[in-house]
Amino acid sequence: MAQQHPVKATDVQRFGNQTRDNIDLLAVEEPLEIRLEFGPHEDRQQRNIAVTMRTPGHDLELAAGFLFSEGILDSLDEILKIDWCPNVQSPEDYGNVVKIELLPTSKPDLSKLDRNFYMTSSCGVCGKASLEAIYQAGCSVLPMEGSRFSGDFIRSLPAKADAVQTVFQHTGGIHAASVFDASGELLVIREDVGRHNAVDKAIGDMFLKGKIPLHDHVLLVSGRAGFELVQKAVKAGVSLMVAIGAPTSLAVDLAQQHKMSLVGFLRGDKFNVYAGNARILS
Repeated sequence: MAQQHPVKATDVQRFGNQTRDNIDLLAVEEPLEIRLEFGPHEDRQQRNIAVTMRTPGHDLELAAGFLFSEGILDSLDEILKIDWCPNVQSPEDYGNVVKIELLPTSKPDLSKLDRNFYMTSSCGVCGKASLEAIYQAGCSVLPMEGSRFSGDFIRSLPAKADAVQTVFQHTGGIHAASVFDASGELLVIREDVGRHNAVDKAIGDMFLKGKIPLHDHVLLVSGRAGFELVQKAVKAGVSLMVAIGAPTSLAVDLAQQHKMSLVGFLRGDKFNVYAGNARILS
């Protein structure tokens, strides 16, 4: 099916030295419903998992990345089919509903869904029903063996992402998440109005390609490093997470506990290392 466009033009009146009518480009924000079908052939069940406000594009990756990063799915082998489907209550919403069908033998851990049905793209953790649910994504401690990353390597990442961040170039109102390999090659970049969605899209791309865990890989996020973004990175096995903005205290605690390297406040030549210093070379 044809994808909805992530950018929309709108009339705007610009004020400055002179007032004039003009056209501005906005990042599109639309709801996406994620459904899950599971169970044996004789007793198939369907459950609405979540609704998130997102920028259209890479919706299948978003759905898969969300289910993986929340700990509901652990393996690509559990998925029988993933596709868009019509919303029977609102047929015009075709393209705003994604259904993931699991193999009859798959047993998704639906206890991880102890959250409110509706979550906003910018919120994330505030939709959790209890603090205990935050820690139930099945994150493991990351191995310390493997790649080391130099300061020059880390400083080079934002320019590589900025060069291909097309929706941001048009609108200025979007988050981005990028995955790099240990050589600095940009493997995937995803943009979304929600920082959590951008990370789920990027991780979902790697998940659907069978590339998880992302040991010896780097996740770059365009904003701050909140707890849930770090949780998603740890769940995906990311060795190094780099944020342009600040981390939170809980995010640093989680990175330290799981031995993930965490960099924040990457601005020009400067950055701070909050966890996993052993992977960072001067």
